[in-house]
Amino acid sequence: MNQKTFKYVIGLMSGTSLDGLDLAYIKFNLNNLRNFKIITAETIAYDTKWHKALKDAYKMSAVELARLDAQYGIYLGEQINHFIKRYHIDRVDLIASHGQTVFHRPESGYTTQIGNGAHINAVTGIKTVCDFRTQDVALGGQGAPLVPTGDRYLFGQYDYCLNIGGFANISFEENNKRLAYDICPANIVLNHYVAKTGLPYDDKGQIAESGKIHTALLDALNNLDFYQSGKPKSLGWEFVTEKILPLIDSYNLEIKDILKTYVEHIAIQIAKIPKKDTRMLVTGGGAHNEYLISRIKKHSDSKIVIPGKTLIDYKEALIFGLLGLLKELGKINVFSSVTGSSIDHSSGVIFDAFKSRQENVSLHDLEK
Repeated sequence: MNQKTFKYVIGLMSGTSLDGLDLAYIKFNLNNLRNFKIITAETIAYDTKWHKALKDAYKMSAVELARLDAQYGIYLGEQINHFIKRYHIDRVDLIASHGQTVFHRPESGYTTQIGNGAHINAVTGIKTVCDFRTQDVALGGQGAPLVPTGDRYLFGQYDYCLNIGGFANISFEENNKRLAYDICPANIVLNHYVAKTGLPYDDKGQIAESGKIHTALLDALNNLDFYQSGKPKSLGWEFVTEKILPLIDSYNLEIKDILKTYVEHIAIQIAKIPKKDTRMLVTGGGAHNEYLISRIKKHSDSKIVIPGKTLIDYKEALIFGLLGLLKELGKINVFSSVTGSSIDHSSGVIFDAFKSRQENVSLHDLEK
């Protein structure tokens, strides 16, 4: 098969839960996008310095944030170079980077992801696509979620695609349109409280399972205004810090009881959505939380499908790789039916400073 049929892409994802930087090296078949292959993938944990800087970025001044944007872009470029060398990768056509979300307030007309694409391109020498959300917000959309584009192109055999990461979000087809929205904060809240015990996360949900459900807190969480509002809708760190954490903390509970109650909250909110006798693909870090999955199954009439570990852990990196590829090809990668923007569109910013050198076109040639 002609090599032009294939595109080799490195997709990068760093979620709000700050578990680490996900890198996936993917082979896409342009004749059949479902026939993709994640050749290799890796998560690079943030050290204490980077974890703190990214977590506290929303508190920074404009100057400090601009500096961090550049520094983080350089860091991403360096990690990509190490990844390429470590796995002896000899062909990369494109890098697609989500960046790290610092602010997300589409209702106020802005969203900010740091990890400067120009610096990624400069450090790697490889064409880079980033900043996937800004254009959608400018067009009146929520700028999120973007993963449903990949759900349609890569996983259309499932009725629902659920991702449980920092936030839980879902996508599905209805009347020949892709619909999607954020459901509720998930790992970003669970990990916040688990961290108080000195652990990075609740392995398989064992701590949560040992706790007791606090009915008053559960009712208060389920009755938050966000869950009564229309769709599409999306969530950011601000909702967690302004609504969720203060509410939970007001009850002064033991960590295990907080976790059990919040897991129940997540499961209830997720289970409201899928219809009976449907299939729901579940990915993201939450798919490893056996207790959470058991509670979703308890509340839901949908068949829960848990794929292999690679797809669970790297689906978002895979899909941002696809979004970057679609942008490069000039194809639509954001659906207005998902985000609420005024039009379907091809979003992302391309940095390709080395293009002329790669094509052996000199300034002298252009001046002739």
